[in-house]
Amino acid sequence: MTDTAPVGATTGGAFGWTPIDKPQAEQARANLIDYDRTCREFSWEKARSELAGLPHGGLNIAYEAVDRHAEGPAADRPALRWLPATGGEVVLTYADLAVATNRFANVLRGMGIRRGERVCVLLGRTPELYIAVLGALKAGCVVSPLFSAFGPEPVRQRLEISAAAALVTSTALYRKKVAPIRDAVPALRTVLITDGLGETGEMFADDLAAAMAVADAEFPIVRTYADDAALMHFTSGTTGKPKGALHVHGAVLAHRVTARYALDLRAGDIFWCTADPGWVTGMSYGVIAPLCLGATVISDEAEFDARRWYDILTTQQVSVWYTAPTALRMLMRYGDRLPEETDLSALRFITSVGEPLNPEVVVWSERVLGRPVHDNWWQTETGAIMIANLAAAQVRPGSMGRPLPGIEATTLRRGPDGRAAVVDGAVRPAEPGEVGELALRPGWPSMFRAYWGESERYARCFAGSWYLSGDLARRDADGYYWFVGRADDVIKSAGHLVGPFEVESALMRHPAVAEAGVIGTPDPVAGELVKAFVLLRPGYQASEELLAELTVFGRKALGAVAPKQIEFTEGLPHTRSGKVMRRLLKARELGLPEGDTSTLEGPS
Repeated sequence: MTDTAPVGATTGGAFGWTPIDKPQAEQARANLIDYDRTCREFSWEKARSELAGLPHGGLNIAYEAVDRHAEGPAADRPALRWLPATGGEVVLTYADLAVATNRFANVLRGMGIRRGERVCVLLGRTPELYIAVLGALKAGCVVSPLFSAFGPEPVRQRLEISAAAALVTSTALYRKKVAPIRDAVPALRTVLITDGLGETGEMFADDLAAAMAVADAEFPIVRTYADDAALMHFTSGTTGKPKGALHVHGAVLAHRVTARYALDLRAGDIFWCTADPGWVTGMSYGVIAPLCLGATVISDEAEFDARRWYDILTTQQVSVWYTAPTALRMLMRYGDRLPEETDLSALRFITSVGEPLNPEVVVWSERVLGRPVHDNWWQTETGAIMIANLAAAQVRPGSMGRPLPGIEATTLRRGPDGRAAVVDGAVRPAEPGEVGELALRPGWPSMFRAYWGESERYARCFAGSWYLSGDLARRDADGYYWFVGRADDVIKSAGHLVGPFEVESALMRHPAVAEAGVIGTPDPVAGELVKAFVLLRPGYQASEELLAELTVFGRKALGAVAPKQIEFTEGLPHTRSGKVMRRLLKARELGLPEGDTSTLEGPS
């Protein structure tokens, strides 16, 4: 837990977790069998041969995801199986999706939306979302997916920053999120309502269904190229207004390659990514990557429900499942006994992202679901998975895994602010076991190309020929990476650098603990003291006896950096993507006004 503490050695994982080996038969079936050899021989230039390219030259994400299949033997394969919250199923084949996206592209063209203009999509998990995103890409537009649970102000910020020319949304979302701020975004020329205008009666809105009904089913895809802008994903970072990370059509190569290697995904798989398409994970791996590989995408409109999720895994015969650690922890709370008639025999691979994956979750999944969860790491800015636990490799619970072929990663020595130390434009690599800032060598296809309109902010992300992630990690002697925390999240206590995630993971080894959130609280002697907020599993009650037991348990596992304070809680605050909001916990602890974490922010 100190700056140089070794973590995840070959003989065991963090906090003594035993690595999980794979049967040889499973290893032989994996997409990536020989990691070292593949890394040596891999080049992005060679991998480009996997892309079809537009028939008359150029590259377009939507063509790679839809039309290349619709024009071949996979035309009648289901591309999307949509599960409405009210029940039933809607299936779109690759041929169906090609026609629908062509119609939408023609609608945009008919409304004067041109190549390079931004189209925002504010929708829940519905077929219209997939059609709008892919259709806009065909039209050469830059697509910005927006999370449907955003309030009016976050929506306004993103519409304003992107200078969006068009917005696609539903009647209900328009009323709640757009109407209150419509006058504040004058650049927004067109609003398309997917389910008819209903009672909105807005002069600025158009009925998309009616326009689609008369649109041409053929559309000549705009000739875009690898370096042309395609997607704008917003990330709030740690300070300031949202940042619009710009990605290009060439990113599709990284989507395709990383989904094959990190998710072990292949044509014909039934793939379920539970992330909302309003976030980068839900777009890169819930829409683009699986379609590029010819898989069938499961899209569930409903919110989390443990019984429903087990039913989807069973009835849809999901073979590859990509979800979030928070969701898995919620499933853990329901215990080790699965609902009757649950059948996970088709489930070949489970993987997660969005926040660090606690080792306990990996072990629980191996025991209860029959497969370990494979963690991986990436960011909005990287556009695709960079580091992963692979299907054919040993899973080290608590580790993010190793860099994928084509990705060069390292950890860099830190300065006083916790970030990589830059001296005369140069940086120094950290030693194995030493905490450093996780950095990547630029050059992978899905690397973001700009923060929209913020060139200086973009430039600060790079130093010494490295992209600086802002995450702190350790690299062990075998090349596995172990997450410590965000540079501005780490607790400095009595000379120790304490990663909240590692403390949370240690506490979750106790059978009473369902989830934990860890922060640093001010202390005049130690600088900060480690405090843990603990959510108990069903069947356990908060008591002085349990508090003492957890305190001793923490000291045995963590030593000098164990929590000095433990507080039981009825619930932990989470972001919409499922991460524990440690900043909010800290704000409450310090008595700051609700939502005011301005004094807690670190460097962006």
